Amino acid sequence: MKALITGVNGQLGKALLAAQPEGWTCIALDRTALDLSDADAIMRLVDAEQPDLVLNAAAYTAVDRAENEPEIAHQINAGAPGVFARALAGTRSRLVQVSTDFVFDGSSGCGYRPEDTRNPQSVYGASKAAGEDAAGSQAIIVRTSWVYAAGGANFVRTMLRRMRERDELRVVTDQIGSPTWATGLAQTLWGLVAKDRPGIWHHRDAGVASWYDFAVAIAQEAHALGLIARIPSIVPIATADYPTPARRPSFSVLDVSATRALLGDSHAHWRGHLKTMLKEEKALG
Repeated sequence: MKALITGVNGQLGKALLAAQPEGWTCIALDRTALDLSDADAIMRLVDAEQPDLVLNAAAYTAVDRAENEPEIAHQINAGAPGVFARALAGTRSRLVQVSTDFVFDGSSGCGYRPEDTRNPQSVYGASKAAGEDAAGSQAIIVRTSWVYAAGGANFVRTMLRRMRERDELRVVTDQIGSPTWATGLAQTLWGLVAKDRPGIWHHRDAGVASWYDFAVAIAQEAHALGLIARIPSIVPIATADYPTPARRPSFSVLDVSATRALLGDSHAHWRGHLKTMLKEEKALG
């Protein structure tokens, strides 16, 4: 079986390659190997390789910059999934499209289910919602949230850097979601591929947190591992005190019960995965 994996230099792309199941041959594609804004290039590649699976882990993820670059964001996040869907139409091949909690507006008081109404509040969220639609009903669409991994560009590593540089950090406390370790997400994606069940699915680590909660946990675990010399003061602030170009959902916890029931697997808490990631980060030096 042959899979095309886009975004292989990203944290999820690397995790997907590391979790590659036996029996699969994966063709790793970075932006130099495939320009996702080039529809003709996508069509030619799919025609040449005839893959059984496309795992689209690449995305335009600069949430704030997207407010000023909506065309580029939509071209990559919505246009590319649509081209992949058209290229695979009429075959037995499957597209896996990774999406986001940002397709919701944050007004819910309980976990968002796959079938709940979307109402994105940002260009990024709107582009990812459009990507879900473009991927189509035959795709496996997986929404996730707050993804991080050792060596990647993410909140955890940003906090580690700032904790080494500053005595005090101010972190938003009124945005609630769930951190997600990229390795666990990759395992879920491959698990859904094995089940071959198209539709919309959710994945996140167990537990919920604010960005403030997440930062406090990062400081405590990193200090215990010797990744930072001391724990800085971490001050909770409101979203209004840290304005950004893009509006973010205040509550974006995803209901993952259907995914866990289908896969029949455990749902590990985010703090345990954070410890594992930080140990990997320490090993990287």
